[in-house]
Amino acid sequence: MLLALCIAAAFLASLLLPFLFIPFLRRLGVLDIPNERSSHTRVIIRGVGVTIAAGVLLGLSLSVITGLVPVDRSVVLILVAVIGCASLLGWIEDFRGLSVRVRAGLQLAIGLLGTAALVWTMEQSYWWVPVGGLFIAAYINVANFMDGVNGISGLHGVAVGGLYAIAGMLSDHIWLTVAGAVTAAAFAAFLPWNLGRGSVFMGDVGSYLLGASVAGIAVAAFLAGVDVEYLLFPIVIYLADTFSTLLLRVSRGERWYAAHRQHVYQRLTDVGLSHLQSAGVVTACTVLTGTAGLLIAGAGDGVKLTGSLFTVAVVVFYLLSPRILRTRQARIRTVGSTGR
Repeated sequence: MLLALCIAAAFLASLLLPFLFIPFLRRLGVLDIPNERSSHTRVIIRGVGVTIAAGVLLGLSLSVITGLVPVDRSVVLILVAVIGCASLLGWIEDFRGLSVRVRAGLQLAIGLLGTAALVWTMEQSYWWVPVGGLFIAAYINVANFMDGVNGISGLHGVAVGGLYAIAGMLSDHIWLTVAGAVTAAAFAAFLPWNLGRGSVFMGDVGSYLLGASVAGIAVAAFLAGVDVEYLLFPIVIYLADTFSTLLLRVSRGERWYAAHRQHVYQRLTDVGLSHLQSAGVVTACTVLTGTAGLLIAGAGDGVKLTGSLFTVAVVVFYLLSPRILRTRQARIRTVGSTGR
């Protein structure tokens, strides 16, 4: 009952607050201007991710206030702080902009301080602080890089949040179940706003929120002893897309930090998929790899090997999907012209 209350609060806040917040953003002129990285061609209101942040933070706070999380309350409170600070940083970036150096430094500070607090609370080795700090900062940027077509971030929040909630149930960590479910609910409520005719963008506040939520939950769960397969496999598609694209750009001598349209999900739209279809491919592959992680955690060597090979196959398919689709379209055109 209390879990349902937290989920409902997160969902309703994220769903209803845009009615109040969008006019405010319009007056402030918080707009997304198309650039080299954009998959849209018109100016659109951004920054609506503030309402998703409100949903996530409300749901997590209620889990502590109501006693739903009887132990590990400090873990939830640290996650609230990490997610809140990252969202605030994203809002500042949306509203006025920050230099790359300042932005990266603050992201790293959030990651390091959040991980240090988790390590102290869980009495783990402080050697994990730089690892966790770098991971949180890196995934904030991964989520930001991958937020380029309608629906992709909302669906990622739903998919990974849902998988983490299941992982919490399987590992008997109620706080992980709550954090995953609340994240999934808040991002699910944003989808009608992002996919509707009068679509709006979550902006950097939303992508920073997404990255901090996923990475913060993962770091906390790892330090709590949750199987790494539960935590890594749901995000392997996002990681593979981002880092394969980064390596490709570096190998070509391009400015890796400059705006571009070379991510796999962007190239899928270039070969004819709609925004929702591209986001659907990313999400379907995420669900497949995440489910594999749920199945192989704690299993025997044979099952682990089979699940790992399956995950590698899904990742390879995803990375090659634009080429596969382009080849298929060329064959269809060739058959069509031959038929005439």
